[in-house]
Amino acid sequence: MSKPAQYDFSGKHAVITGGAAGIGEACAARLIGGGATVTLWDRDAQSLKDAQARLGASAHGVQVDVSDEHSVAQAVKATLAFGASIDILVNSAGITGPNVSVIDYPVDEWNRVFDINVRGTFLTCRAIAPLMKLANGGKGYGRIVNIASVAGKEGNPNASAYSASKAAVMGLTKSLGKELASTEIKVNCITPAAVKTGMFAQMTQQHIDFMLSKIPMNRFGEVQEIANLVAWLSSDEVSFSTGAVFDISGGRATY
Repeated sequence: MSKPAQYDFSGKHAVITGGAAGIGEACAARLIGGGATVTLWDRDAQSLKDAQARLGASAHGVQVDVSDEHSVAQAVKATLAFGASIDILVNSAGITGPNVSVIDYPVDEWNRVFDINVRGTFLTCRAIAPLMKLANGGKGYGRIVNIASVAGKEGNPNASAYSASKAAVMGLTKSLGKELASTEIKVNCITPAAVKTGMFAQMTQQHIDFMLSKIPMNRFGEVQEIANLVAWLSSDEVSFSTGAVFDISGGRATY
């Protein structure tokens, strides 16, 4: 992989949900490389400590359940102790849920997927976007990047909750992007194909093989590749895109 472009994040403070591993941690490293201070939000306290140790002094950790409104509100307060503002929000927290058919899908598992993937994204945007609107002398400033999935476009079999939840993330992104379009807050999302992370442990081998068979490049994405796109969408270079969906799918996406 060629050396990625450098963006200047000096003086910027980012919140990354699910930031203690996988795509979230890769995004944190990428933003820190550009000069940002990053606060990792994750529900696993030990994973947060381990990620902070890997990322260095520019990373802070806050334990949070993104699906809980009170927990998110407390996390915002704790985060503001590390920086006077929150300039970037990357919503990377998510789960896949079980690989079963719709007619066999456990209702409690369906709700759990939506609680984290959709409610979590909604609650973090709802809590942090108002702070971004106050920035820049009241003109607003911020970058919000929601991580959806190509599954939200195509609907993977035996992954209905995950597919539907990621479609919802795209819809939420488009709505919020339009609502904030008159400000300097840009809201976009990305739709990766499968990226090999710890989430693979939540999937059956049959489902993993199915996902690979759908990618024309015949490989899974790498977390650094996802982080590169997130870094661009978090930068000031993105000035005329909001409410948009950016594919990063190895050729899988057809629209």
